[in-house]
Amino acid sequence: MAKCAICGKGAHFGNMVSHSHRRSNKMWKSNVKSVRVNVGGSTKRMYVCTSCLKSGAVERA
Repeated sequence: MAKCAICGKGAHFGNMVSHSHRRSNKMWKSNVKSVRVNVGGSTKRMYVCTSCLKSGAVERA
């Protein structure tokens, strides 16, 4: 699973609990996109989460 290159956000793990309280594994995936970003005057493709894109933490190419 991809991680955000800016904040390091990735997948989280936990338990899915049923009504009878039986537990099974669950994975929450973060909303990570592959985007082209300006880095030092050149364009580079990296994985960035949508919250970093929305906040303006990266300059898209």
